[in-house]
Amino acid sequence: MGIIATPIGALLGLIYSIVDSYGVALIIFTVIVKICLYPLYAKQIQSTAKMSEVQPRLLEIQNKYKDDKNKMNEKLMEFYKEENYNPMRGCLPMIVQMPIIFGVFTLLRNPMKYIDNTEMLLAVHESFFWIKDLSQPDLWILPIAAGITTYIAYVQMQSQQMPSGGQGQQVAGMMKIMKYVFPVMIVVMGRSFPAGLAMYWFVGTLVQILFNFRLKRVRSKIESGKSRKNKSK
Repeated sequence: MGIIATPIGALLGLIYSIVDSYGVALIIFTVIVKICLYPLYAKQIQSTAKMSEVQPRLLEIQNKYKDDKNKMNEKLMEFYKEENYNPMRGCLPMIVQMPIIFGVFTLLRNPMKYIDNTEMLLAVHESFFWIKDLSQPDLWILPIAAGITTYIAYVQMQSQQMPSGGQGQQVAGMMKIMKYVFPVMIVVMGRSFPAGLAMYWFVGTLVQILFNFRLKRVRSKIESGKSRKNKSK
């Protein structure tokens, strides 16, 4: 993670030299990361809309070849290629974001190892609002805030990506359970993580909620456009 933590430390140092506040620098850094990931989130919404379109055909293939897994996989691959659909595309934002989260965690756990700037070494211990030291855990406010925003973002995602039919109902049941489990996990972990990391998660999820409102309208336009196209046929 040092490969990621080092440039993150350099970017935070640059932002800190401008704003002279580690808490504000961390918020700005989080917003920059989210804005850079926005195109991937847009692709995710397009992939989800495409999934709704191809779902009936996928279920048909799965039911037809349920006794022959190899044949089913072969037919699914052919279908994905034919429709130019990649089921993993919807996972890209999380796949890209996870190394950044681990990089921030690694940086804040051991800043002296990854930051050469002496001012930044002192900055990570700055206070911010009620938080006395951003390198130490905040036991309640930030973790709970992070858990609440995680719940809201998860509900938004669930409403946009709820699968249907057969196996989809099983996945939907699991998603309903995770809607409550995942935010609780965030609260528990946030109470042991550095406050700076909990702040990164809270601000990042808050920005994600705003993105979701925008992306919901994007998906509605995509689906309405497909509906008009189908009617014209």
